Amino acid sequence: MTEYHVAKNGSDVGEGSKHSPFLTINKAAAEAIAGDTIIVHEGEYREWVKPRNPGLSEKRRITYKAADGEKVVIKGSERIQNWVEIEGTVWKTVLPNEIFGDFNPYQEEVFGDWLFKSESKKHLGDVYLNGMSFYEAGTYKELLKPSIRTEIKDNWTRNIVPVHQPEQTKYVWYAEVDEYNTTIYANFHYYHPNEENVEINVRKCCFYPEVSGMDYLTVKGFEMAHAATPWTPPTADQPGLIGAHWSKGWIIEDNIIHDAKCSGISIGKEISTGDNFSTKRKDKPGYQYQIESVFLGLEAGWSKEKVGSHIIRNNTIYDCGQNAIVGHLGCIFSEIYNNHIYNIALKREFYGHEIAGIKLHAAIDVQLHTNRIHDCSLGLWLDWQTQGTKISRNLFYNNNRDMYIEVNHGPFIVDHNILASDYALDNYAQGGAYINNLIFGKMVHRKILNRSTPYHVPHSTKIKGFSVVHGGDDRWFNNIFIGREDMEGIVPGKNESLHGVGTAHYNGYATSLGEYMENVHKKPGDVEIYLDNDQPVYINQNAYLNGAVSFEREEESLVDDHFNPNVTIVEEGDDVYLTCEMPETIGVVLGKVHSTETLERVRIVDAEFENSDGTDVVIDTDYLGKQKGAASILGPISDLKPGKNKVKIWG
Repeated sequence: MTEYHVAKNGSDVGEGSKHSPFLTINKAAAEAIAGDTIIVHEGEYREWVKPRNPGLSEKRRITYKAADGEKVVIKGSERIQNWVEIEGTVWKTVLPNEIFGDFNPYQEEVFGDWLFKSESKKHLGDVYLNGMSFYEAGTYKELLKPSIRTEIKDNWTRNIVPVHQPEQTKYVWYAEVDEYNTTIYANFHYYHPNEENVEINVRKCCFYPEVSGMDYLTVKGFEMAHAATPWTPPTADQPGLIGAHWSKGWIIEDNIIHDAKCSGISIGKEISTGDNFSTKRKDKPGYQYQIESVFLGLEAGWSKEKVGSHIIRNNTIYDCGQNAIVGHLGCIFSEIYNNHIYNIALKREFYGHEIAGIKLHAAIDVQLHTNRIHDCSLGLWLDWQTQGTKISRNLFYNNNRDMYIEVNHGPFIVDHNILASDYALDNYAQGGAYINNLIFGKMVHRKILNRSTPYHVPHSTKIKGFSVVHGGDDRWFNNIFIGREDMEGIVPGKNESLHGVGTAHYNGYATSLGEYMENVHKKPGDVEIYLDNDQPVYINQNAYLNGAVSFEREEESLVDDHFNPNVTIVEEGDDVYLTCEMPETIGVVLGKVHSTETLERVRIVDAEFENSDGTDVVIDTDYLGKQKGAASILGPISDLKPGKNKVKIWG
């Protein structure tokens, strides 16, 4: 095993030793083989690191790491210092196109499936003033305006939301590209750009192999920024600022990742399994091409043996335009934990589906736990084939929405999470188990009867069948629901968008598989008799406070319409606290500790709730990591007591 060193005083004709280091990380990447370690020393490295060789196993990795105690920054940008003042506070720079090679971010548009057209075309480039990202103007004339609108209508929440813009002043740029040059214009207001640190996007990625199969790499301890990453829907190539590119067994840990135009970390698919065909060909919907991508993925070796099983932990990810973490197919069997994710998709220069702090498709047996996700357009979006997935002990707050689970069939588990935003959950799925969560925001429940999506043989990528989402087949145990005075009340009904907090949107549903089957077979028929009947739900031992509304057939619950817990998430430096009040009756109803044995199997998939290795799951660890006994106080934190509470929940 060889240890290579990289330093700003090195040379690529050196030995790569500590005393004769390489100058570039790419030189070390070309030399390192399985079992080797690359140590990068302090400084800024403006290069796209492209790993050339894979590791061979967990014990024979190639490790890229920042030297202990040294700040190492990899940037997809270049500093520009030849700005010329042309009009008022507007300056320009003229750059030869050769600086960009075959990828010019100021010519490449934000483009792809499920992207909605904006008022003007948006490009992958950006301009940064002392680290602050600018906004792209649609015309040169817009640079001369003192400001551009600071509010837009958010299509998800239907609310007017503020655009994230530092100093409440609009810093904007505009570019023109001809055969030879790229001219960038920018309004720097009171700054002299040649006396400040002004950077522009040049490279698509910071750390991303050009070929797939670069398995078993570790990337540790870097700051990475300023990548001109493209839009990454599940029907396209999915490059990120850093990503595995259809490989297996990466560990991405202890990094600071920010200012990706679209996606920060990618554990997604590659281009041979689909390339924005719906947008390019316009002959079929993206939904149909996504189904084809799944089958193309299987032909390309989509399996536990070839891709996935990544670990993403202890990273701080912020200021990305689309996602902090994205993945379709390539995310299988991964573990994502202890990451701090914030300010995702808040610039709102472009808009489409596929936007969230974490957006995963086909998250088979993925474990998502102990992440802090806040101030995002959407916190967590699990879309298609969420099977064997476990979402545990995460903190969500101050998001436009916390969680969206869409067209999945289970089994998946959502346990011991804190969902503290005004809009907590979109449940457009079936087959979930929601256990010991604190939910303090609007909930929406819908059937999806016009899209049939795949489900799998348990713990495998092998497709077992397809189904629409009938609604129901959900389990709700031991949760605390807190109503809000500023929300619509729940109006029970079928196939409606139901806004409110609680479980009353399941009123009228059966409470056992036997009762459901009896209802289905009251009249003869085939497909239609199943579509006409709501699936069973399993709901018991929840708390409903401050107007949250319970399921009408819940046998044991704690209901106090007039008690307001006054839940607040408080940031104190790097620490985060939950403050709340609990009623004197909080310990009267105790929930079971649930497990494979107590959770009814999922109907459509015909599968049990269990661990990713097929063993029985026991949901006996609370938000703070405390083990439970035979019974459980309601909610995510076992130590909540009657009266006032202040609990440290991050830091």
